Amino acid sequence: MTTYICRGPGKLRLSLDTYKLAWIAKNLYSAKMASVNPFNLSDSEEEAERRPNETVDTERSSSDGAPGNRTSPSGEGISVAAPSAMAGPADTRVSVDVIAAQLLRDQYILTALEFHTELLESGRELPRLRDYFSNPGNFERQSVKHPFSIGQLNQDNNRAGSISTLDSLDFARYSDDGNRESDERVAESEVPSQERKNFKSSPEIQEPIRPLEKRALNFLVNEYLLKNEYKLSSITFSDENDDQDFELWDDVGLNIPKPPDLLQLYRNCGTSPPSLRDRVDVSVGVNFTDLPGNCITQDPPKKPDLSQQTEVVQELEYQISLLNSEKESLAGQIKKLQRCVPECMFVYMSQSLSPAFQQALLSFCRMCSDSRLGAEVSRIADSEESVMLMLGRCLPHIVPNVLLAKREELIPLILCTACLHPEPKERDQLLHILFNLIKRPDDEQRQMILTGCVAFARHVGPTRVEAELLPQCWEQINHKYPERRLLVAESCGALAPYLPKEIRSSLVLSMLQQMLAEDKADMVREAVVKSLGIIMGYIDDPDKYSQGFELMLLSLGDPSERVVSAVHQVFIPAFAAWTTELGTLHTALIPSLLARIEKLLMQGEHSLDEHKLHVFLSALQSLIPPLFAVVLQNAPFTSRANLHRDTPAIEVTRFPRPASPLQDVATIIGSREMLSALLLLYDHQLEHEGTTGWDSLLWVVNQLLPQLIEIVGRINVTSSTCVHEFSRFFWRLCRTFGKIFTNTKVKPQFQEILRLSEENVDASTGNGILTKATVPIYATGVLTCYNQEEDRKLLVGFLEDVMTTLSLSHAPLDSLKASFVELGANPVYHELLLTVLWYGVVHTSALVRCTAARMFELLVKGVNETLVAQRVVPALITLSSDPEISVRISTIPAFGTIMETVTQKELLERVKMQLASFLEDPQYQDQHSLHMEIIRTFGRVGPNAEPRFRDEFVLPHLHKLALANNSQAVESKRSDIATQLFEAYSALSCCFISEEVMVNHFLPGLRCLRTDMEQLSPEHEVRHTRQCISMSIASSLVGEDAKTKFLSKMGQLTTSGAMLANVFQRKK
Repeated sequence: MTTYICRGPGKLRLSLDTYKLAWIAKNLYSAKMASVNPFNLSDSEEEAERRPNETVDTERSSSDGAPGNRTSPSGEGISVAAPSAMAGPADTRVSVDVIAAQLLRDQYILTALEFHTELLESGRELPRLRDYFSNPGNFERQSVKHPFSIGQLNQDNNRAGSISTLDSLDFARYSDDGNRESDERVAESEVPSQERKNFKSSPEIQEPIRPLEKRALNFLVNEYLLKNEYKLSSITFSDENDDQDFELWDDVGLNIPKPPDLLQLYRNCGTSPPSLRDRVDVSVGVNFTDLPGNCITQDPPKKPDLSQQTEVVQELEYQISLLNSEKESLAGQIKKLQRCVPECMFVYMSQSLSPAFQQALLSFCRMCSDSRLGAEVSRIADSEESVMLMLGRCLPHIVPNVLLAKREELIPLILCTACLHPEPKERDQLLHILFNLIKRPDDEQRQMILTGCVAFARHVGPTRVEAELLPQCWEQINHKYPERRLLVAESCGALAPYLPKEIRSSLVLSMLQQMLAEDKADMVREAVVKSLGIIMGYIDDPDKYSQGFELMLLSLGDPSERVVSAVHQVFIPAFAAWTTELGTLHTALIPSLLARIEKLLMQGEHSLDEHKLHVFLSALQSLIPPLFAVVLQNAPFTSRANLHRDTPAIEVTRFPRPASPLQDVATIIGSREMLSALLLLYDHQLEHEGTTGWDSLLWVVNQLLPQLIEIVGRINVTSSTCVHEFSRFFWRLCRTFGKIFTNTKVKPQFQEILRLSEENVDASTGNGILTKATVPIYATGVLTCYNQEEDRKLLVGFLEDVMTTLSLSHAPLDSLKASFVELGANPVYHELLLTVLWYGVVHTSALVRCTAARMFELLVKGVNETLVAQRVVPALITLSSDPEISVRISTIPAFGTIMETVTQKELLERVKMQLASFLEDPQYQDQHSLHMEIIRTFGRVGPNAEPRFRDEFVLPHLHKLALANNSQAVESKRSDIATQLFEAYSALSCCFISEEVMVNHFLPGLRCLRTDMEQLSPEHEVRHTRQCISMSIASSLVGEDAKTKFLSKMGQLTTSGAMLANVFQRKK
C-alpha cells in the first residue's frame, strides 16, 4: 500500500509503503539520533523554543550532505534538523503513553513508528501506537492523487482490497534484491530536467509499460468499448486478456478508487496539462508548516501562478468525483442496512442478552431457511438480474404443481425469464419446460405457446432462436403424442421469419420433410404442409426449387383430404410466388406438370391412373391465379396503371371463388384497386391493341392452350372423373383470364379442332374428334363460363350440332352423353338441355330422334318431377308413337328411368300404360329387340321401382316373357332372351317379394328359365345350375326377408361346379 500525504504548496509527501521501508528509514536515521534520549520531554520543549529563531538559509546550508536527507527529483533539498542533545539527565520521567501522544501530536510520525517498533521488540506494545499505525484512515484521508498520473498506479500494492493496513503489506516486494523501482527513480533524478523531458516525450524511447499500468489501462479500454457499443470488440479484448476480470476494478490490484473513464481523461488532457508534481521519495516526509522554524528552511512565499490554480481546480474536481462515487456506494449500503432494520432493532433491544439466548429465542419464530424454498424466501432479490436468477431457480419447481388446465398462465413468466436470464443452461431448461408445459396442448394452448415463441424470437434475434428454440423442436419431432408433434410443425412455420436464411433452407426444411414423409397423424402432416408453405415464402436459395417441387407432389399424393386441401390453400400459392420471383412459373413449374400428365396418359392408355391425373391437374388449377398475375404484371400497360383515378369496382363474379386468400388475384397483385386498374387496361389491350410484345400472354396462347387441348383429346371420354376435372380446369382458366380472352383466344382454337360444319361430316367413318373428351370439356368447361343469352345460344347450337353430327355419322354417343351428364348435374342447364332434346325429337332424321330418346334417360334422373311431367313425358310419348320402330324402342330406357325415380302415381300410370302397350300390342309380339330392351330395363329399374309397380307389373310380365321364350324356335333369340331374363331375375331376387307373387310369378318364371337353360350349350351349365340353386333357395324363403337370407346362403357356396351340383341335389 502506498499512501501520500500532501499539504500546501510545498508538496511534501509521506510515503509509508511497508514495514520494510520503515526499517530502512530507521537505519538511515539511527546514526543521527543516536545521542538523543527520546524519553526526555525537554527535547520537545527546547526544540519548540528554538524553532522561531532559525532561518531558512541556515537550515539549507546546514542540511547539505547530511546523511538523513535525500534530494527530490526536482533538485530541491529538504532538511530536518535533529533535536539537540539534552543539557543534562532528566530529573522527572514521564510515562511511555505521554511520549507517544506528544510524538503523534507533533507529527513526528517516523519517530513514533521507531518508538513503536522498539517497544514491540522489548515486549511492551503500546495500545495508542498500535491503534494509530493499524488505522489506514490516519494516512489515506490526506491522500490526493493527480487525476492523470496513471503511471503512478503501479506504485500500489497488487491487492484486490480497497483498504489495507500495515499488517497486510508485502515485504518481499521491497526487499534489498528486488527494489528495482527505487533504483529507477534515483537514476531518473540524475538526468537533467530537459533531457528527462525529451526522453519522456519521445515515442521511440518510451519506457516499457509496467504490469499494473497495463491492467489499469486494459480496464479503462474495455470500459470505453462497452460504453460506446463496441460489444464484439470488447468480447475479443476480454478473450485476449483472460487473466483479468473486467467487471471488478479491484481485480487490477491498485489500492485507489477507479479513475475517470478514458473520455474524461482525454478531454482533460486536451486542456493545458499541469506540470508533473515535484515529489520526494523518502521514507518520511513532514509538512514544513508543521515543523519548528529553526528546524527547516523555507522559501519566501510566492504568488501562486495560473498553472498551480488550474492544478488545484482539477484536483478538487477529481476529489468531487471520488466523493460522488463514494456517496453512491454508501447509498447502496444504506439501502441494505434499511432492510435489516427490524433485525438490527431487535438486536439493539436485546443487547443485554447472550447470543445463545437470542438464537434460542428466535427459534420460536418458526422460520425455515435451511430448505431450498426457505433459502429463496429469505433471500429477496434486489435487482433485475437477481430476479431473473430467482425465477430461473423457482420455475422448474412451480410448473409441476400447477393444474394442467391453467399452465398456459405460466407462459409469459417462462418466456420473460428465458429471454433475460444470463445463464444459457438455465435458458435451455426454461424453454424445455415451455415445450413440455402441457402434456397434450389443445388448439388454444398451442396458439399461446406459438405466440410466446414468436415474441421470444423477436426479442432475442436469429442467433439465439437457432441455438435455443430449434433444438427444442428437434427433440419433440418424434414425440408419442400427436399434439406435441403438431406444436413442432406449427413452430417451424411461425419461427421461419426469425431464423437465419441458411437454417430455413436446410435444417428446418429437412425437419418438415421428414415429418411429412413419416408422421402418421393427418393433423400433423396438415400443419407440416402449411409450415412448408411459409418456408417457401421466405426461402431465397434457387437450388431448393427441385426439392420444393418434389415436396409439392408428395403432399398432393397424401391420402388425407385435409392435407391435400392445405397444399392448395398454402403450399402451392407460396411455391408459385417463389417461382414467380425466380421467373420459372411458366418456364419450369407449369411445363413440368404438363409433362407428367402427358407421360401418365402415354403409360395408361388402357388403365389410366385417375388419381395421379387428378393430383397433377389440381395443382395446375391452383396455379391459374398466379399465372394470370404474371400476365398482368408483365404486360405492356403495367407501367400506365393509375391508382389515383376512379376505377370501377371489380364484379363479385369476375373471378372464381379462391380456395384461400393466397389464391386471390387481388392479394397476389397487392390490392383490389391495383387489380381493377390493371383489368381495365388488360381488356382494352386485348380488344383493341392485341398481344404484340406480350411474352407471358403469348406463351399462354401459343404454348399452354394447344398443349392442353391436345391432352384433352387423348382422355378417355367414358371417364367421368377425368372429364369433370378438365372441365373445371378450363372453366377456371377462362373465368380468370376473362371473357374477351375466352372469346378471342380459347374458343377459336377449340372450334378449329372440332370442325362442326355439316360438309365435314363423313357418314361412313364419322368424325373422330367428336367422340373424344374434347366435346364435353369444351361444352362444359368453355361454353358455360358465361351465362348471358348469346352464350346460352352458342351452347345450345353446339350441342345440337354434335347430336346431329354423331347421329348421322353413326358414331358412338359417349361424348354427347358425357356432356349431358356434366351439364345435367347443374339444374341451371335443365331447361337448356330439354330445348336441345326437343330439337332432336322433332328432327327429320330418325337417327337424331333415336339419339334424343336415349338422352332423355340421362336427363330424367336430375330433373324435377314438374319438368318430367311437362316436358319429358310428352316428348317420350311423342317418340313412342314414331313411325320408326327403332325410335320407339329407344324410348323404353327413359320410361324405365321414370319408373325408377318418379313417385307421382299419375305419371307412373302413364308410363305403365305405354310399356303395357309395348308388351301386349300384337304388332310387337315378334319384336325381339323390343323384348330384349324391356327385359334389360326391368332388371335395371326393378329393384328400385315402387314395390306395387314391381309386384303387379314387372314380375308378371317377366313370367310371361320367360314362358313365351320356351316356345322360341330361333335358338339365338331364345339364348339372348334367356340371358337377359337370368340377369333380371338375379337382380330382382334380392328384393322382398310377397308369398303370393313368389308362388304365382317369381318361381314359375324361374322354372321356365330353367327349361331354357337346359337346352343351351354346355358352356351355360354353370349358369344353369346356379339358377336352379337360386330357385330352390328362393322357394325356401317365402314369407321371410329374401334379400338377407339369399345373400347369406349364397355366401356359403363355392364356385366349384361339383359343389353346386351337390347342393342342388340336396335341395331337390
